[in-house]
Amino acid sequence: MEASAWWSPEVHARRRRHLLARGRVKTALRRWFEAEAFIETECGALVISPGNEAHLHAFQTQFVAENGQTRTFYLHTSPEFAMKKLLAAGEPRIFDFARAYRNRETGGRHAPEFTMLEWYRAGAEMADVMNDCAAIARIAAEAAGTGQLFWKGRTCDPGLEPETLTLAEAFDRYAGIDLVAHLDDPAAFRSAALAAGVGISEGASWTDIFSAILVTKIEPHLGMERLTFLSRYPISEAALSRPAPDDPRFAERFELYACGVELANGYRELTDAALLEARQRFEMDIKEQIYGERYPLDREFIDAVAAMSEASGVALGFDRLVMLASGAASIADVVWTPPVISEESAP
Repeated sequence: MEASAWWSPEVHARRRRHLLARGRVKTALRRWFEAEAFIETECGALVISPGNEAHLHAFQTQFVAENGQTRTFYLHTSPEFAMKKLLAAGEPRIFDFARAYRNRETGGRHAPEFTMLEWYRAGAEMADVMNDCAAIARIAAEAAGTGQLFWKGRTCDPGLEPETLTLAEAFDRYAGIDLVAHLDDPAAFRSAALAAGVGISEGASWTDIFSAILVTKIEPHLGMERLTFLSRYPISEAALSRPAPDDPRFAERFELYACGVELANGYRELTDAALLEARQRFEMDIKEQIYGERYPLDREFIDAVAAMSEASGVALGFDRLVMLASGAASIADVVWTPPVISEESAP
């Protein structure tokens, strides 16, 4: 037995307090959702489309029928498609502690198998689910017994009033870049990024430049001492959120940060099926250009989006939340049976 194996008594003893905190946090959050009149769902992980974002990578498998015929399935990267079908079916408030699976993701803040806490409120504004996020972070810190969120020497008090920044404000404050002035000019945007000290390769897309600036110049400053909501994403980064009614160059999307770590991603949900399909096809075209593969579209999901009522929803990394609430050093410390990723595996 290797000394570093997660099931060794010594390693388990070190991790156990974080694992017990995980249980307390989950119990406390379930009680909160029940008090808010939510119903817990249990979405299946085997799907025909795992998600249609260019840089999202799924695990693929084959279903073999009794007659030997096969069909390709995937493990879902989040329960989003299924939960929106439930919204279309008429469920008004739902949440799920869903096991989710993403390929090409490892490190202290990532795992190929993880728990996604996802919830939706029919008829709600984005501000409503932002308030949910703040309450959930506070409850998690209290249930863990710390009252704070911690990561690499940084501290965040979820009991304080959260900070809210638009992307334009954050780019100006932390990178000295006028985001609005560069929305339609990748060349000028790249020049601004280089001037700010961000390395950008020749021919990088607008989205690549945006992401590089966000990760290197902005995210490290977010969620310090208090939670930070980053809102009003450029429409090119809208994902499945709807355009802002007051300015279609931006989207009704936000992300939640604590101690420089992204915890949650939320939307005022897109209900325009034609726009949804166009976005998904565009993302799959990019995926095929870069990675040589594409995932199928889920036609029933597109139809469900057209049928569902107005809603807002959030996907929150539950393992990350527990990691910060319990003061753990890694995702692996808050997962009961963490996957062992090694280049050398026994036959």
